[in-house]
Amino acid sequence: MGTIIIIGVITLTVAGIVLSLILYLVAQKFKVVEDPRIDLVAEKLPGANCGGCGFAGCRALAEAIVKAENLEGKACPVGGVPVMAQVADVMGLKAEASDPMVAVVRCNGGKCNTHKKVSYDGAKDCVVANQNFAGEGACSFGCLGLGNCSRACKFDALYINEQTGLPEVNQDKCVGCGACVKACPRLVIELRKKGLKDRRVFVSCINKDKGAAAKKNCDVACIGCGKCEKVCPFGAITVANNLSYIDFNKCKMCRKCVAECPTGAIHAVNFPPAKPKVEKPAEETAQVNNDNNPQEKGTVNENI
Repeated sequence: MGTIIIIGVITLTVAGIVLSLILYLVAQKFKVVEDPRIDLVAEKLPGANCGGCGFAGCRALAEAIVKAENLEGKACPVGGVPVMAQVADVMGLKAEASDPMVAVVRCNGGKCNTHKKVSYDGAKDCVVANQNFAGEGACSFGCLGLGNCSRACKFDALYINEQTGLPEVNQDKCVGCGACVKACPRLVIELRKKGLKDRRVFVSCINKDKGAAAKKNCDVACIGCGKCEKVCPFGAITVANNLSYIDFNKCKMCRKCVAECPTGAIHAVNFPPAKPKVEKPAEETAQVNNDNNPQEKGTVNENI
């Protein structure tokens, strides 16, 4: 009996050793050697895992950078240029400067400028609401105001204004990750360049109805009249599907379109207030005109 037990123990021991050796050899055969630079790059990234870079998270971005051996098409919107400069140092590359982006809300209807038609009493979710009805207001393109965008923001940079029913962006907190853009089922929010001195000009409307219908449903809707397109000296404005759009790469922020828009659909952000024009007195104006037109003055007859 004792001999049988000893043989059993020896057999199990030998089998364990053999199986352990097999597992070790298999592990060595198929092991994945991770580039140590991945950890170094990941340490430089902010760890927000917001997905604004287009990857699943910061480590996924680090893996993509190390695998590609370049930074082309890869950037961290949260860390911006300073963080990417550190990543470039780790990789021995040169970081390209990029313009900071910020979210803008392309709807100004809300509770103030649209005409309420129904009251919604359902799930407080924009995706669900968008699938079931057009919205409480008459505009079927505008913001639903149920807060998917604010809940998606990890940086507390966006909230729903209870008075207007529209989302508002805190440009000082917004990192341009694009999470709010993806969360909006109606594509009301867009990422645009922050602009020089944080100044931006954009059309705050996405209504594609024809002019009369758009204006009937919202007091500040773009009516696709084309006046802004005609007055723009830089070719930055196009009108398609009854809606005007300003290309921020071409716009020089002259604001001629803002003054030309008959409904106030074009917004200029962070500009100083325009100085009021000082009208010259009528007598001074008449004197200037006389100085510029000497032939209108009386002439002296030398023969007298």
